[in-house]
Amino acid sequence: MNKDKYISFNVIRRLPKYHSYLADLKEKGVSKVSSKELSKITGFTASQIRQDLNNFGGFGIQGTGYEVEGLYTELSQILGLNSTLSAVIFGAGNLGHAIANYTGFNKFDINIKAIFDVNKDMIGRKIKNTIVMDLKDAKKYIDDNKVKIAIICTPKDAVSGVVDIINKTKIKGVWNFAPTDLKLNKNIKVESVNLLNSLFVLSYLVKANDM
Repeated sequence: MNKDKYISFNVIRRLPKYHSYLADLKEKGVSKVSSKELSKITGFTASQIRQDLNNFGGFGIQGTGYEVEGLYTELSQILGLNSTLSAVIFGAGNLGHAIANYTGFNKFDINIKAIFDVNKDMIGRKIKNTIVMDLKDAKKYIDDNKVKIAIICTPKDAVSGVVDIINKTKIKGVWNFAPTDLKLNKNIKVESVNLLNSLFVLSYLVKANDM
């Protein structure tokens, strides 16, 4: 893949969906799949799928389709899933618990190295196999363990302190579940998941469907 080539963010958002469906096909023992068959599974047009994948190289052969195993492996590499992803969680509340306990990370070698909080009652406890540590130790731990990803699960009023810590580390990306925008260094990538906003979109769609 040419690193200088611009890839639309919409294309990037579709890649995990392709990856997930290919994983399902692998588990079912399917060896080959056409763009037309992928279209039926994903809901995207066959033309769109071909265009998306062509951004990263020619994976299919006209008339024979895509090798499921090969395409799955290629997408894993493109998505950065072919090596261990080390992450830390900020916030040991209900959401932090849920993220730490998510078993899906195990399939892709995503390693939750530590959880940080300011609650003295939580510090020292284990969530799954991960120890909750004092927030003041976060920077040193991240630097010492070369952690690349931070997951923010704190209340809104605690975010600024967490961001200050992250900006002083070599964190490359932040998965943000806090309901606020982050003032991070420009080189840090952010993927925000606002649960309420997502629910509001669904609420609108339900209401519009009833009109």
